Amino acid sequence: MSNLFILNKEANVASNYINELRDPAIQTDRARFRRNLERLGELLSYEISKTLDYKDIDVPTPLGVSPSRTIADELVVTTILRAGLPMYQGVLNVFDHADSGFVASYRSNAPGNDVEINMEYVASGNLDGKIVILADPMLATGKSLLLALEGLLKNGTPKHVHIMAAIASEEGVKYIQENIKVPASLWMAAVDPELNSKSYIIPGLGDAGDLCFGEKL
Repeated sequence: MSNLFILNKEANVASNYINELRDPAIQTDRARFRRNLERLGELLSYEISKTLDYKDIDVPTPLGVSPSRTIADELVVTTILRAGLPMYQGVLNVFDHADSGFVASYRSNAPGNDVEINMEYVASGNLDGKIVILADPMLATGKSLLLALEGLLKNGTPKHVHIMAAIASEEGVKYIQENIKVPASLWMAAVDPELNSKSYIIPGLGDAGDLCFGEKL
């Protein structure tokens, strides 16, 4: 079982960004849609930062020395192309010294109207002993995200995995919690109650990749 944190469970500014992501009248502004995902990536990264290991340091200034702390963990920020790129950028805005990793995967219709997950590309450095943050805007069934994570784990065993999404389904959260095989935490901006027959989150917001970058063939 993994830990679960839901950003909008309490009143905070994240609700404004989530509201705009859902609103069809605002979704037509792609730059604003991407920026709101980026903002949620930044807010969730701040919350993740509270769980990391730190070490004491002394910082020299022009007038003396300031005792302080700095992150001791080695971080790798990863995402699933293409929809995950804005949230990935938000995470990297906060953890700007982190390494990066990428997974290319897509959903297609299999016989019988089932959804088939196809993974074509995985790139990352060695993950042994590192903190991995996997950012993806929509956690629907959770199956594609776990498949992406399995691809990344071929490059090493992390110290801990932080899974981040703007909007998740209750079913997807449960699936991840029951099936993930490494120490993990889930960081969701919002969790919605159900999926439709096409595995889209309801009420959700639609197709995040298309809203970010335009419709694909």
